[in-house]
Amino acid sequence: MKKYIIFCFAWLIAVVLLGACSGPKKETMNQNKKDAELTISAAASMKDAMEEIQKLYEKEHPHVKLFFNFGASGALQQQISQGAPVDLFLSAAEDKFDALVESGLIDKNYRKSLVGNELVLVQPKNSQKKVDGFIGLADKNIKKISIGIPEIVPAGKYAKETLKHYKIWESVQNKIIYAKDVRQVLTYVETGNVDAGIVYKTDALTSSKIDIAAAAEEKSHSPIIYPLGVLKKSENKEEAIKFYHFLQSKNAMRVFEKYGFISLIQKSERRNRAVQKTNEFF
Repeated sequence: MKKYIIFCFAWLIAVVLLGACSGPKKETMNQNKKDAELTISAAASMKDAMEEIQKLYEKEHPHVKLFFNFGASGALQQQISQGAPVDLFLSAAEDKFDALVESGLIDKNYRKSLVGNELVLVQPKNSQKKVDGFIGLADKNIKKISIGIPEIVPAGKYAKETLKHYKIWESVQNKIIYAKDVRQVLTYVETGNVDAGIVYKTDALTSSKIDIAAAAEEKSHSPIIYPLGVLKKSENKEEAIKFYHFLQSKNAMRVFEKYGFISLIQKSERRNRAVQKTNEFF
């Protein structure tokens, strides 16, 4: 009987000690799963698509919280250059992005041309001043045209290239109302503050208050490419890399394409498969 009592007492002590040891481990596991925060600086034209992707990603990764800073790619580049705490950068222009790569701020191992876009001419819904394509912007009835500031807004740079391509840049300069980003251009057109504006097709598709008057020829401007990269000094590098890969996934691409973006990932994969088949043939 004594032996039995001693055995039970020893067993009870062992259980208590085991509980004491397992407690901190459980707490550590919970600490490892604490929320991670990522800050993504993204071109203003990405707002709708990225907000939908945010809901999708946070549902699948409840321990991750995404914060977005939308704006003109040039302005975002300057912020990052000046030390803004950013984990990923999604630019609407390769030159703004490449400047950060060359300065060593973007990790060269985590950079990708993600999606493409198109440039369109838009007018207020049911406008009485119908413009006949881009060349029609030189018409005297068109008094105000809005584009982004070419030096900091990629859509503005592409717009300027397009107007030069159609040989009307000189004749429309005095009509131009510059905007801080492509979304502001869209707002100017929606409210009728300008007769026409030049925006990305993806932005035009989000509005029921405008009409698309014309699409710019592909050869009229530089290729519209959105590069994505992870910042070298990201404080959450592991989670940033995971989100970087997610943005290239089929689920994310379905969202981008829903908003009118062109998947450069799939385009690249198709090109690689075609090259591979050609090599196999020979």
